[in-house]
Amino acid sequence: MPPEFDLAAALAGYRRRHPGEAAVVDLFQALLADPGPVYERRRLAGHFTGSAWLVDAAGQRVLLTHHRKLGRWLQLGGHADGDANLAAVALKEAQEESGLPDLVVEPVILDLDRHAIPARGEEPEHWHYDVRFVVRATGSEEFAVGEESLDLAWKPISEIAADPAADESLRRMAAKWIRRDRQTHPSSY
Repeated sequence: MPPEFDLAAALAGYRRRHPGEAAVVDLFQALLADPGPVYERRRLAGHFTGSAWLVDAAGQRVLLTHHRKLGRWLQLGGHADGDANLAAVALKEAQEESGLPDLVVEPVILDLDRHAIPARGEEPEHWHYDVRFVVRATGSEEFAVGEESLDLAWKPISEIAADPAADESLRRMAAKWIRRDRQTHPSSY
């Protein structure tokens, strides 16, 4: 289980690391200040979700899902369902959606993304305030495709960063990962 997580402190840290994203941080901080059930999907004006940038042990590939409902390749993740520890949410969703054992979450925000979820059936369009974390595979990388996915695949992070057809937020996370990896392992580049 990941350590306790303080979203207010994590958002302040994210703002310091990414000053160019202050407007996005403002949106997330405004939602956090709302007295409503911001960690529950029933709050259709917007609610927090947690996602995983699930990297392999070498840090060169990310596991993506071909999302069943949205029909697009995306990172793993889902609803908080009342859990304010969004790092734990990201880890749980990565485990459930990949079937991978031995995953470890880093409780530092990698990325923030506010996006509209289209109306489906009785559920109207609503906003996800997605807080994204690095999750590492430390054991087997043999995944199992679950019911929420059409498919799963390990994709090279460098290819995602360079692919103009890839989802814009995936490209942004790939670029952040590559910058971070270069700072951590400069001799590899």
